Amino acid sequence: MAPSARAEHPLLPRLQEIRSRSETLIAGLEPEDLCLQGMADASPAKWHLGHTSWFFEQFLLQDLPGYEPADSRWGYLFNSYYEAVGERQPRPQRGLLTRPSIAEVLRWRQRVTAALEQRWDDLDPELLELGLQHEQQHQELLLMDLLDGFSRNPLEPAAYPDLQPELAYERSWRSTGPGPAEWIRCEGGLVDLGHGPEGFHFDNEAPLHRQWLEPFAIADRLVRNDDFSAFIDDGGYRRPELWMSEGWALVQQRGWQAPRYWRGEWEFSLGGRRPRHPDAPVRHLSWFEADAYARWAGARLPSEAEWELAAAGGLPQAFGCLWQWTASPYRPYPGFQPAAGAVGEYNGKFMCSQFVLRGSCFLTPAGHERLTYRNFYPPASRWMAGGLRLARDA
Repeated sequence: MAPSARAEHPLLPRLQEIRSRSETLIAGLEPEDLCLQGMADASPAKWHLGHTSWFFEQFLLQDLPGYEPADSRWGYLFNSYYEAVGERQPRPQRGLLTRPSIAEVLRWRQRVTAALEQRWDDLDPELLELGLQHEQQHQELLLMDLLDGFSRNPLEPAAYPDLQPELAYERSWRSTGPGPAEWIRCEGGLVDLGHGPEGFHFDNEAPLHRQWLEPFAIADRLVRNDDFSAFIDDGGYRRPELWMSEGWALVQQRGWQAPRYWRGEWEFSLGGRRPRHPDAPVRHLSWFEADAYARWAGARLPSEAEWELAAAGGLPQAFGCLWQWTASPYRPYPGFQPAAGAVGEYNGKFMCSQFVLRGSCFLTPAGHERLTYRNFYPPASRWMAGGLRLARDA
């Protein structure tokens, strides 16, 4: 393909934009910041940058004639969980990887991006799109992992002093008016759920299937900070009758008294310590906290099927604000089949001991959200940008 024809391919500008955005996210950060791993569940920013290049090299480039992969030992460093590919650096020890340097990782990224552009005709388009969607996932992960790491520093540094992530968060909710939430009634019935065969989707979003839903009502907005403050003031973290047993044990063991980044009347953010706005949706909650609040409020969390049906009809704050916990365990849809080969390990093997979140958040790259997107985390997780929306039987 001639360079001029290749430049007109619809995926090429998308490839360039996504790859460059990952590098833009670290502009202004110090090399020390990029090796920061605050906890075992998080990963350093440098690791995210290396892993996304490893993914393209491993699954699209390394077997192409004439392509020279990186040092084979880098596969051990930047493999995440693909057992079929080989052994890897233990996740809790990714912060020990001071080498390769960030300069070496960025040079590798540039070489991988150039190879993707130059070998366009040789690439599997479905795997290429999967790689792009995968990199967008890691852009969000990079930001939430930075927030976790920076929150542990007594100096309370701002990862982004220009407040861009926080301004995006404020734009996502300021259009909603004051006052209590209103209830949207949904009649339920036999509904189609999941993604059909057309268009990109992760394997866990399929197949399209039918499910019966009883009538229900769902809140027209997310639960806000002032709502959650009332829960705390009413002894929410001291009342075992509101909590699942495992959640109550965590409250006692870890000393939970408020959402993850609350600090008195303030909260910690990617822009550093900031005043907490009472009308902003409460964020960085575990599933256990969301479930306990819903029980305290005389309501419940929506199932993911209820959420999808309501969002398909137009649900305020469904996208771009916070991921929303559902009552649904992360399980395969009827007829689910993982993809063949190592990429089949992408989602299917995690369908155990986790709960589904729906929508997207202010850290999600533009265009990455989707009605059928199924995010998932263990119920104790609090460092991702998760909130909650109430539901109840109609």
